[in-house]
Amino acid sequence: MTHDVDPDFLALPLEAVSDAAIQTGISLGATHVDVRVERIRTGVLQLRDTNPETQTDESTSGVGVRVIVNGTWGFASSPEISATKAAELAKVAVAMAKTSGPLSTEEIALAPEPVYTEKTWVSDYIKDPFHVPGADKVARLAELNERLLKSKTVNFASAFSMFVKEQKHYADSYGTSTTQQRVRVQTQIEAFNVGPNGFESMRTLAQPAGFGWEWMGNSEWNWDLEIDQLPDLLAEKVAAPSIEAGKYDLLIHPSNLWLTIHESIGHATELDRALGYEANYAGTSFATIDNLNKLQYGSSLMNITGDRITPHGLSTVGYDDEGVKAQQWDIIKDGLLVGYQLDRRIAARAGRDRSNGCAFADSPSHVPIQRMPNVSLQPNPTGPDFEDLVASVEDGILIKGDNSWSIDMQRYNFQFTGQQFHRIKNGRIVGQVKDVAYQATTTDFWRSMKTVGGPSTYVLGGAFNCGKAQPGQIAAVSHGCPAAVFDKVNVLNTVAEAGK
Repeated sequence: MTHDVDPDFLALPLEAVSDAAIQTGISLGATHVDVRVERIRTGVLQLRDTNPETQTDESTSGVGVRVIVNGTWGFASSPEISATKAAELAKVAVAMAKTSGPLSTEEIALAPEPVYTEKTWVSDYIKDPFHVPGADKVARLAELNERLLKSKTVNFASAFSMFVKEQKHYADSYGTSTTQQRVRVQTQIEAFNVGPNGFESMRTLAQPAGFGWEWMGNSEWNWDLEIDQLPDLLAEKVAAPSIEAGKYDLLIHPSNLWLTIHESIGHATELDRALGYEANYAGTSFATIDNLNKLQYGSSLMNITGDRITPHGLSTVGYDDEGVKAQQWDIIKDGLLVGYQLDRRIAARAGRDRSNGCAFADSPSHVPIQRMPNVSLQPNPTGPDFEDLVASVEDGILIKGDNSWSIDMQRYNFQFTGQQFHRIKNGRIVGQVKDVAYQATTTDFWRSMKTVGGPSTYVLGGAFNCGKAQPGQIAAVSHGCPAAVFDKVNVLNTVAEAGK
């Protein structure tokens, strides 16, 4: 379904604001000016059993003006959206750049980009969650929790849903002008058991995505089926034996593998991090630029793309926050590192002809920085379906759902857990185990990938809360992947490890 940008956002003085900032900045000596007028609306629902605990609806809006003067950045922002205020912000941003200039250690340059005039883009969704009555949203979550509570296994249940509508007008001194609106939804339902065997829980595997409230029906994700299965899965987990540490083949479901992609590939191939410009939120990267076209990141079956065009992707846009048109590119090809994520500054710094559109700011009060696109492992076009993947494993573990994780300061040594661990013997699932974590170095892990599932096993996963930079910014990002089999990965018993 095709939507238009909301009329009340378009009724704001978008062009007057951007024109005032650009004209003022240029008149004061700026060689580059860009302006963002933004409104971000965030809703949250949280239920304990069938009772609402939290229900919020908050909006952030304002103007951010960024300039380059004599090769130095300047930035200023305000919650007031007016042409007068925009001109004032441009003056402040220019003054900041002139003040910072003597302290600057690098002259800022931006990679070129074609000019896009008066372009509008809206993400692909059906039901605007903010047009659905709050009572209806509460009722849907309460219904799902109530069905869980009918099981004797489930002592209590929680439901959490967040939905966001992000609207953004961008204009710059080159002539680009774009207006965008995108919607995203995240919901998690969790069942809890407290009994003689202690405390256990199990969460739904549904992933956040760029849908509207239609995500909470059964056409995009079969919530009813998953809720019906969850109590039995939880009961099996409660009674499951603890894993014996050792080397196992791992069949990793997309609901778990997306997070491993995010941490060991997504952040590692941010070029600002690889160049040492970014070290917050777990450091720099082992995948330094001297490794480009040389590092065998993974097996020859490994093909990783970056993009901002995947339908319903959380990083999917029409244009980034520097006016760069959305695109797709290779990051890892046949296991070889061949590309990075770029914004216009880092692209120029690395001698590239063009950015691949990875600039984003999470609010009008923050400056755009290089942020992660959708980073995805491509399926094998002729690869096996899920049942055949299971049948291919003689002695291993099927892992579903994400949970805790850790990774070192260069995105190299890591450890991940999950929601469900199913023991596989002789090609058959024989029951659950628990207390599982898998540990490896990034390159050892991805080089051990011996089977990549076909398109039928592909799922788009992701998160709303990827953190980066200082001051910290949050971004939503998707990672699509098929199920895949990894050969002889080190598996730890988390209880035994905790007791050491």
